[in-house]
Amino acid sequence: MSSQRIRQFLGAKVRALEARARRLAQLTPETVGIRPKDRPFAPSLSHFAAANRRLQAIDQDIERRIRFLKSHWHSASPQNALTYTALVEREVDRARRAFGLFFEIFSQRGSEFAPALAAHDAIANDCYTAVRQAAPLIFRGPVLKPVTYMEHGYSPATNRRGVALRRLLGETNPFPVIRIPWDRDNPWQAVFLHEVCHNLQADLGLWNENEEAVRDRVLKGIGDPMVTTVYSRWHKEIFADLAAVLLGGPASVWGMMEFLAHPGPRTMTYRPGGAHPTGYLRVLILAHLLDRMGFGKDALNVRRVWQGLYRPANGHRIPAVLLDTSARTIPNVVDEIVYQTRRNLAQKALADVIPFTAEDERTIRQASSSLIRGVMPNDVPPRFLVSASRYAIEAGGSPPRIAKLVIRHLAEFAQVNPTRPVPIPA
Repeated sequence: MSSQRIRQFLGAKVRALEARARRLAQLTPETVGIRPKDRPFAPSLSHFAAANRRLQAIDQDIERRIRFLKSHWHSASPQNALTYTALVEREVDRARRAFGLFFEIFSQRGSEFAPALAAHDAIANDCYTAVRQAAPLIFRGPVLKPVTYMEHGYSPATNRRGVALRRLLGETNPFPVIRIPWDRDNPWQAVFLHEVCHNLQADLGLWNENEEAVRDRVLKGIGDPMVTTVYSRWHKEIFADLAAVLLGGPASVWGMMEFLAHPGPRTMTYRPGGAHPTGYLRVLILAHLLDRMGFGKDALNVRRVWQGLYRPANGHRIPAVLLDTSARTIPNVVDEIVYQTRRNLAQKALADVIPFTAEDERTIRQASSSLIRGVMPNDVPPRFLVSASRYAIEAGGSPPRIAKLVIRHLAEFAQVNPTRPVPIPA
């Protein structure tokens, strides 16, 4: 009798598992709650298709496991039958997590944050456009641009394309996803450009090539293994910082300074094993790039403000060798990342594929003057509006009015220039 009841119990468990096992394989704008009026702010149908391909691949694994379970559990021992159900549960958990992530990202486009998210999509898309215009064949194939969504957290963050996500039990991300904290949804956050640049670095295939180049340059130029190890570990964040300046100009440096300005103990403390450069050195790296770009006056002002706030002589927790060698290390690292050619950039330098000129800065300054007056400037690339908005606020413009004006414009821009895979010429 006990054996029969065990079989009855296992049979019920199998049927219940089968009933819920294959319900999470499809997402549409309608299923995530996007109404007709929300469609202009929604991710592209290509993004939905990419998500669905991932969900359907998981669903096929579930189908195979279910088929095996149904044909073998009757003849298996109870413990083996439980093992077969556990294998199905593992795949269902993958589906549940992936479905939940995509649902969370897509469904926010039916909320009041939808226009701001669409605006940030437009900025991210324009960063890719800037590269494509300067180097038309540089991407290896069609790529879906990043999609933004709101979440808790102090700073924006990104999950790059193809990265195995812990949240998804190792499932890879089909397109870049950039998280924006709930309170950072306004379009003047230079740190958002930084997050886009992490994705550019990955999609351009520079991750490993950049790390090796930085390591070799620092080792040859400085000769200290500890300094070499530290800058090799910092290479990703330094790249994203520098590329953001190439996208947004001097205003990106001031924006990053605002983000990095903390009480002295934090900014002047080295974090062993950390991926981010120590705040004090991080801004000096940005200032050096401004010098190299021809914005010497801005670089001087950046240093005056930063070194007025933070003086190593007043106390710090940074290894002496990092401070003592910084005057030599920083120029080497900036030159290597920005101005040395790369195989994966078709023997161009980063400054060649993300060019920023004095004329671009004039465009940004003129746009900021228009924003202060409440006038939306015409024909300004979305990425430049990040910098123009910051300048307008610094000059006394109303943040709510600027945010409303720029978000509305960029959301409309996204409708006219929808996010889609980059076409590759024949």
